[in-house]
Amino acid sequence: MTLMTTSPPAIGPYQLPNPVMLAPMAGITDRPFRQLCRRLGAGWVVGEMVTSDPSLWHTRKSQLRMDHQGEPGPRVVQIAGGDAEMLAQAAKLNAELGAQIIDINMGCPAKKVCNKAAGSALMRDEALVADILDAVVRAVDIPVTLKIRTGWCGASNNALHIAKLAESAGIQALAVHGRHREQRYTGEAEYDTIADIKSQLTIPVIANGDITSPEKAAYVLRYTGADAVMVGRGAQGNPWIFQQITHYLTHGERLPAPSLAERCRVLLEHLQALHDFYGDTMGVRIARKHVGWYLNDDPRFSDTEQRTLKQQFNALSSPDAQFDWIHNAMTHDAAQRLLAKGSHAA
Repeated sequence: MTLMTTSPPAIGPYQLPNPVMLAPMAGITDRPFRQLCRRLGAGWVVGEMVTSDPSLWHTRKSQLRMDHQGEPGPRVVQIAGGDAEMLAQAAKLNAELGAQIIDINMGCPAKKVCNKAAGSALMRDEALVADILDAVVRAVDIPVTLKIRTGWCGASNNALHIAKLAESAGIQALAVHGRHREQRYTGEAEYDTIADIKSQLTIPVIANGDITSPEKAAYVLRYTGADAVMVGRGAQGNPWIFQQITHYLTHGERLPAPSLAERCRVLLEHLQALHDFYGDTMGVRIARKHVGWYLNDDPRFSDTEQRTLKQQFNALSSPDAQFDWIHNAMTHDAAQRLLAKGSHAA
């Protein structure tokens, strides 16, 4: 049975190899994670959001977020802000620095973003949304895309109106997270709004929210008619999800779960890339959350065992210690010894 009935969409001049995308996630979709997900089947990856204020680009955080060295195209840079002129200038400067797609963030629910009238807070001001879209599209000669939520709250589901503004302004693809801002990431995503938008737009529409399995991806594509799905939290600790979804859409069957040897190989590869990218001190710290997500997705361990292993890993303070621990945890007998050690320490 073949479930993929239409070709993956093209965004501007870029044809997607498959309809499965990695969502932009601040603090997560850094260059090492983007490259890993791409190697494991993501047809499209988006970097962490970059502030539209160029005066802040000298910071280490911004410099790392803007680092696309060695990445194949298309290089997608997401910008966030609440001023049309500043966003247009940020888009232009990023294009000059090598961005091939500009994505505008109108979906982030974080307080520190919304308090600056950016992210999903923009959806409360449709006139400003229109000004921003027009300004950014006019500022660059590369494709501009947009990511939104269904609205600010349950009483103001205005995603369809903003979607129409986006298409009129020249936005070339629209990603919609099936939650309003006040939900943040709680509850379940709803897909009726995405289906409604897709039925009334001609540009590619990407469905986002709770895409955590191949079966869910296939269901959401069928239900909404969307051109692609965008995976966020479902890829944390499970970068294999992209090839799993694509295989299921193509063949109607699940790929076998990654073997222990494959999990070990990918985790060590990811760990090395993090240390190379961030350096020893920051790399050790960043690795902790990623390893925690890999443990969450490891079926060998109960919740209690996962907590014990995470505590052990989080106590490590050097790259060598982290690599040694991973080698031990990736064999069943050694992992049980680590767990026993943890229970005795408690």
